[in-house]
Amino acid sequence: MNTMKRNNCHLLSSAVSKIALVLILACCGTVMLFAQERTIKRIVAIGRFSNETQYGKGMFYDRDNDPMRKQAMDILSAKLAASGKFILLEKEDLDVLMSEGGDSLNSIKADYVILGSITQFGRKTEGQQHVFSSTKTQTVEAGVSLRLVEVATRLTIYADEAMGYAETSSKTTLGVGGTAGFDATLSDKAISAAMSQLVENVINKCMDKPWHGYILTKEDDQYVISGGTSQGINSGDVFPVYSKGKKVKNPQSGMMVELPGKKIGQMTIQLSVGDIPENEVSFCSYEGDPIDANHLENYYVSDK
Repeated sequence: MNTMKRNNCHLLSSAVSKIALVLILACCGTVMLFAQERTIKRIVAIGRFSNETQYGKGMFYDRDNDPMRKQAMDILSAKLAASGKFILLEKEDLDVLMSEGGDSLNSIKADYVILGSITQFGRKTEGQQHVFSSTKTQTVEAGVSLRLVEVATRLTIYADEAMGYAETSSKTTLGVGGTAGFDATLSDKAISAAMSQLVENVINKCMDKPWHGYILTKEDDQYVISGGTSQGINSGDVFPVYSKGKKVKNPQSGMMVELPGKKIGQMTIQLSVGDIPENEVSFCSYEGDPIDANHLENYYVSDK
């Protein structure tokens, strides 16, 4: 009888241990999943694509209404939006702002600007005629180049070009089979194929760099920083605060380089307000070394 009781106790203890282990693993898995899913979205402005090819450019060509340029911009927007890691701002004439440089960049309320162009485009139709059958193949090839510019530094951090191809075929035998007319969707497919080769690198470049938010003002005992709910910033989030590093001139390039900042404290998000990404801000409590309220431009918050 005593042996039976001991066995039952042992079985009960073993079952409780297993349940506890399952609960611990489930909790750990939930925490790890939350940590993996949390992403601060980067604000990306998509500049106007240019069509550098001569395809479809006749006497009455309108550069501002180039359908191929709009195709490329729409495809890029869709691919970036599908990643779930960006807030997209589509602005016209950003390429002009970027070429001007200087203070004009301050009007671009984004972390990065993407500029692109269609560099090559061609369409051809080939056919083969046999005794009892014939085939017809339509092929489109498109070349796309992208540049990713970091607004804060005005530096191009990624630039590349890729080619994409698309084709469709039809075959008839003894007069039986499908016929293929002009396929307008091939241009979309070719541009999309070229864009796919570049977008993954653009995403990685943007996400590899730490997110930076800026301290805008101080209200009573709270600080107000840029960014809000649409970027993935929520109440209770904690972000380190840095004082900006010293700026030094690189004699080789002639450019000013900002040295890494020093961590001085942390901000805890209390409340986020704003209805669009451009005007979203968050109210935060602060712990750490004193911040000079008269020179808030010398500080920033980060997600790393």
